[in-house]
Parts: sequence; C-alpha cells; structure tokens
Amino acid sequence: MERVDLRSDTVTLPSEDMRQFMAAAPVGDDQYGEDPSVNLLQEKIAGLLGKEAALFVPSGTMANQIALKLLTSPGDEVIVGDESHIVWRESGASAANSGVQFSVVGRGGVFTAADFSAAYKASGHVVLPPTRLVSIENTHNRGGGVIFPQAEIISICEAARKLGVASYLDGARLFNVAAATGQTLSSLATPFDLVSVALSKGLGCPVGSVLAGRAKDIAKAVRTRRMFGGAMRQSGILAAAGLYALDQNRTRLADDHANARLIAERLAGIAGVMLDLSTVQTNIVIFRLEPDAPDAATVVARAKERGVLISAFAARTVRLVTHLNVDRGQAAYAADMLATVLGSAR
Repeated sequence: MERVDLRSDTVTLPSEDMRQFMAAAPVGDDQYGEDPSVNLLQEKIAGLLGKEAALFVPSGTMANQIALKLLTSPGDEVIVGDESHIVWRESGASAANSGVQFSVVGRGGVFTAADFSAAYKASGHVVLPPTRLVSIENTHNRGGGVIFPQAEIISICEAARKLGVASYLDGARLFNVAAATGQTLSSLATPFDLVSVALSKGLGCPVGSVLAGRAKDIAKAVRTRRMFGGAMRQSGILAAAGLYALDQNRTRLADDHANARLIAERLAGIAGVMLDLSTVQTNIVIFRLEPDAPDAATVVARAKERGVLISAFAARTVRLVTHLNVDRGQAAYAADMLATVLGSAR
C-alpha cells in the first residue's frame, strides 16, 4: 500500500544530492563568526529579503521568540491575527520568555489597518498595556495557507510606524507567498522591521530558519539566540542544506500549490465537508466536518488505514499539507483515498 504523508511540509526528507552538499560544506565555529557556510546563507537570505543582516537559528519558533524579545518589554501588548502560530503553537513561550500579552484581531489570520488602529493602546495608560508590536503571519498556517494581502500589510506597517509600534513578519512560508503571487521576497519583507523565513518547510531542509533585519537588531539577536540555547558551532553542515534549497527547490513550490488544489477540489463537494476553496491559495488545505459527519480523529485514523497521513487540528477540523516529497500521482491517490473515507463515513 502506498504511503503519502500530508501531516506537514516539515516531514520532508533531504534528498541524496542535498545530503552530499551538506557533507561537503566548508565549516568553522559559528560562535566565532567563522563558519563560511552559515555566513554565506545569512548573506544570501539578507539579500533576498532586502535587509542589512540575517541570523541562522534552529527553528521558526526560536526566530519568533527572538523577535519578541528584541521588540518588546515585559507587560507589552502584541497585536496579531487570530490563530497565529506565535500564540497557538509555541508552548506559551511568548509569556514565559518575554512577558507579553496578545490582542487578537481580524478573522482567518488576516486583519486590516483599521483593525490594528482600533486595537492599538497608547503608552502611559494606568490600566491598559501599551501596544509595542504588530506581528503578521504570511502565509497563515491555521488560516489554511492564505496569503495576507500585501497592500494591507503596507497600510498596517505604515500605521504602526506612525504610532511608534514595531512590526514583525512571521514569514515561515514566505517562499510560498512569493511563488504564488510572483512578488519578490524583498518587496514582501520591506514593510517590516524584522522578518523570519523557514528553510525546513517548503524548501525541504532538515533544520533551520533565518531572522533578518537591521544590522543593529541582528547583532542583539546573536546574544538573544544564545540566551535561548540556539547558538551552534559547526552549523554550516545545516546551513548548507539551506544554500542547496535556495538554488534547487524554490522554483518547484508551485507544484505543491497545484497538488493542494487538486486534493481540495476533490474533497470540496463531498457531503459533510466544509471547505472554502478560496482559502486554498498555497500548499495547505484545511476543512471542517459537519456535525453529522465523523469527527477529525476518526477521519485521520481511517485515512491512515489507507496509507494517507493527515492531521486533526481540532475536534472537527482536519489539515493536510503538500510538499516536495509528494508528487502529482501521490496527491491524486491521497485525494481518492480521502474521498473514499469521507464519502463512506456517513
């Protein structure tokens, strides 16, 4: 029986060519700034994002937590879209590490400049926490991989700047945004003070994210990374995977988007499935199950029996994600198996 793993784009395995590239990478001690592969990756990502400097870190969660630590103080408020990764999927780290609280605005992970302005709280109030940061996730994971409209991003960041509020882009899947829209990574990142991108998702690397911004902020981030236990030594072996992926894996992201669309269109018309095709903009498909349909755990278990691995995101919510280890034929197979599960389960 064929096995198709759609639980996340983080389950990808490095190709043999990527492994060979990693094994041959020149390395040094990164804590002395002497790892040439790390330095090259940081320079390349900074250039792609149009930022002065960048820092290689072990994970997207660490990148998010470093950004919070740099741009806020304990007791500050951060404005975010609903169901943001930084709130939902980081084990409460934002409260533990930086002592911040979140003000959630908008819907489906997307919000407007008007939403931001309405939620903003000025400094000096005796009761209310001051708004110090606005964080945007693009694409939005729990929103189904939706793309945050760039025009709205520009408006939000302009409004924030006028109010003295910093801006951060959780761009874990920003490469997918660029592939889907044709916009450059630099244009997508320009409005923000700090930006992170993940290497271990659509690009198929085994480890790593990169945080980019002003040189003075990245210099501070080096110390913060060490505080969080993320400083590494001969990490060029890991950075080399990123260098390989930037050259070899970016152009094929559109294939993942097409495969996600294939699966979504196959499932959208099935009774009991609530799936808004307008949200399937990149490589993530999220659908909900009506009350008279089986719950998510049941659907996940039955799909697994047929060789298709997917995730229960809530009691009646299912997520699947396409990636470079799932080709067109496997996507079609998964779509058929899921349709069988969902169609026969009522």
